[in-house]
Amino acid sequence: MNTKLLSIAVAAVALLLGSPCVKAQSVTKEDKDQAAALVKQMTIDEKIMFISGYNDGFHTAPIERLGIPSIRMADGPQGVRNNTKSTLFPCCLAAAASWNPEAVTAMGEGLGQDSRARGVHILLGPGVNIFRSPLNGRNFEYMGEDPYLAARISVAYIKGIQSQGVMACIKHFALNNQEFDRHHVSSDADERTMNEIYFPTFRAAVEEAKVGSVMSSYNPVNSVHAAENPFLLRTTLRERWGFEGLVMSDWTSTYSSLGAVKNGLDLEMPKAFCFTPELLKPLLESGVITEADLDEKVQHILQTYIAFGFLGREQLDKNIPEDNPKSCQTAYNLAKEASVLLKNDGVLPIVLKKKANIVLMGPHADVIPCGGGSGRVDPIHSATLADGLKGLGKKYPVKVLGAKDSKSVSASDIKAIEAAGAVVVAVGFDKTSEKENSDRSFNLPDGQDELIALAAAHSKKVIVVVFAGGGIDMSKWQDKVAAIVWGWYPGQEGGKAIAEMLVGKYSPSGRLPMTMWTRLEDNPTWDSYYPKEPLTKRGFTGKYVVYTEGVFMGYRGAERKGVTPLYPFGYGLTYSTFEYSKLFVIPTDDGGADVQFTLSNTGNFGASEVAQVYVGEQNPTVARPVKELKAFKKVYLPKGESTVVKLHLDKKSFAYYDESVHNWVANPGKFNIFVGASVADIKLQAETNL
Repeated sequence: MNTKLLSIAVAAVALLLGSPCVKAQSVTKEDKDQAAALVKQMTIDEKIMFISGYNDGFHTAPIERLGIPSIRMADGPQGVRNNTKSTLFPCCLAAAASWNPEAVTAMGEGLGQDSRARGVHILLGPGVNIFRSPLNGRNFEYMGEDPYLAARISVAYIKGIQSQGVMACIKHFALNNQEFDRHHVSSDADERTMNEIYFPTFRAAVEEAKVGSVMSSYNPVNSVHAAENPFLLRTTLRERWGFEGLVMSDWTSTYSSLGAVKNGLDLEMPKAFCFTPELLKPLLESGVITEADLDEKVQHILQTYIAFGFLGREQLDKNIPEDNPKSCQTAYNLAKEASVLLKNDGVLPIVLKKKANIVLMGPHADVIPCGGGSGRVDPIHSATLADGLKGLGKKYPVKVLGAKDSKSVSASDIKAIEAAGAVVVAVGFDKTSEKENSDRSFNLPDGQDELIALAAAHSKKVIVVVFAGGGIDMSKWQDKVAAIVWGWYPGQEGGKAIAEMLVGKYSPSGRLPMTMWTRLEDNPTWDSYYPKEPLTKRGFTGKYVVYTEGVFMGYRGAERKGVTPLYPFGYGLTYSTFEYSKLFVIPTDDGGADVQFTLSNTGNFGASEVAQVYVGEQNPTVARPVKELKAFKKVYLPKGESTVVKLHLDKKSFAYYDESVHNWVANPGKFNIFVGASVADIKLQAETNL
């Protein structure tokens, strides 16, 4: 083979496989020693410059004389942004709705390759703050209400990114569960609640995924801002979990020089506000802080860079195309896994009679919606729902109406709706109405409810497709439409994927990663989501949100209060039916148990089922939820086939966090084991002795 042909072959392989994987390592003694040697050679001015953002606010400062390059960062969780276009993957909440860690690992690999194709060292994601209320404007960036599910999805995501030699940054640590006045409202929770609900995903990222960096949140936690909170950054992250990577601030989330220096922050972003020479040098000269305080920060940053190979290679990989076919395919595959079918009165999959067509309407009929803020990504190309339906062929003729709300529906539109074989109404939020730095409404934007109701008044075959990062009030039309599909923010290939699902090219397989409430008042955080009047606590007057629900949020709270939600956690329909049988629970030597059961596809459609295992203590010594998710598996079965599903519950699956000993405790006794298709749809039940 001549040289030209060889180079073509190498390029083809690179396009097919992407960049060779670079396995990110834990910080080793050699990494620490190399970093320490560099720290000794740095001047005070270089150290101060090194611990804050540089240039455009998405770089760190280079120290060229020591061979330390400028490190580039980029948002965000759904795709690489900041002065570039890239693959727009489904949002992280959609990734969680897939209940498929393998698919999310592929998403992480795609994000990592897209980062390498642009010379990005650190990708600022994933976001894993728990879905406490549907009002949070950034829920779409996060991974749902359950800490176990969020941990499994985030670990997969991080491992995928870091396998490509790109550092992930898990955020926002911690309790950043609302966007309203996020700089000033203190999130106040007890130690048990933090460790059982809000910390597990971060801990799994540190201990299992070996995440390279952690981003602090804007808000105070128990009255102390996260970027200078020693309980979060020192006691919990460093001492208890053994984190050896770097801790960076969220952008403009620092509030004092002394607090940030002393209490565990390493890197201030996007630039120096509290870590300026003018502020730090007087503190050094007076002895309030020491050079060793600065050295600790520089050491953490450098040892992490070295562990990821940033000082020994060029981060830009020109073998990976910016418009990466592999990433596009991954985005499409994940979009297929994520959409949730909430309701189906037999209209799906769509089957058209002769001369009938599909009518598509609504504000999201011919756009790819995305949440706003750091989660917004500009794709190189995309397929809207209109594109996806039109791409199905002559077999499924489509008429797209221009109506965006009820006021813009014309007489001819009404005739088209009445004659249609199916009417698809695409509604929801977008980057202007669901976004960072503000919360959103529980209602759809103006005019959308009325548009759905109008369509339902003229057709019994209305299919509502909702693009949103959380639940909404559906009371005005829930009972009047034939089908509801939750599309989340499905990414650049989402229109194609959802269109194919609507006509039965595959069965929907997403499941809800959070509870959908009939009324906002049913949510356990209803009366404690927003701060009351400024309160005086511990001698300080300010705004506080007290997590009065404790560990009983989401489905845990619904079961405790006896509330029946509109759609429960873990819920989702398919085009088939499944049967569960032959449950065995076998104690294991590690103090846990193996759970085994048979799953059968009893319908006429090949489909995936998400089998879920919940655990509940029968006679707890402290108040505990009736059920908590502790294992799951997504299983595809052709029609008529069965398989044996085996899942393991370790000892921690039975434990709760005991504040008296500041650790997890599993009491001996009897525990219920629930196996089902959602938290509310339990198919099998057994018990085991611990």
